[in-house]
Amino acid sequence: MSHFGWVTGRRDLPPRWDLRRVGWTLAPVAASARVSLVDMRGRPAGLPPARLCDGVDPARCLLVGVDRGQERARLLKAGGGDALASSVELPELAQRAVRLAAAQEQVPRRRELGPVTLDLLHRDARAGRGWLSLHPREFELLWRLAERPGERVSRSRLLREVWRLDFEPCTNTVEVHVSRLRAKLAAAGIAGLVETDPQGGYCLSQRSEERLCA
Repeated sequence: MSHFGWVTGRRDLPPRWDLRRVGWTLAPVAASARVSLVDMRGRPAGLPPARLCDGVDPARCLLVGVDRGQERARLLKAGGGDALASSVELPELAQRAVRLAAAQEQVPRRRELGPVTLDLLHRDARAGRGWLSLHPREFELLWRLAERPGERVSRSRLLREVWRLDFEPCTNTVEVHVSRLRAKLAAAGIAGLVETDPQGGYCLSQRSEERLCA
């Protein structure tokens, strides 16, 4: 059985968007669902998907009720899973939800970050024709940040998802690996790719001159 979430704010789930009518189950917690619907009616334009999705992975969000094509394009470019107009009918919405859920099961072999290519098969990064010779943890750290460039990832989340630790170790292991990763990127002529966020944690910029932490 497929579960979907509802990120609402103040509005109830409209019947025309209610995936329960076509066999889905509404999850009690949106973040635990395979996909989540985000009610965009009345939301201001220009907000990042990470903020609109209220703690849910933006790549798993169907942002529904976006009636301007330019805003839908912006949300997709910024990492939203899909963006749909208010007029979308339930059969189409259900099919898009199925496709988005299926996409979450597929792991890309490569991720392109401007001049850097991350290769999951080799578990290393390449800049031009040269490999960076990343340590496994350095690669996993960069791969995790590359999931959504510009989105801040906290230190505690990196410990959980990269180091698989649910507690704060008595070491500065995250900072050490970030420092080593930055040194290898700088040696390849790519300084500034990994940024420290003022609120703590790190984010990835696609171009070193951009400040993208959000």
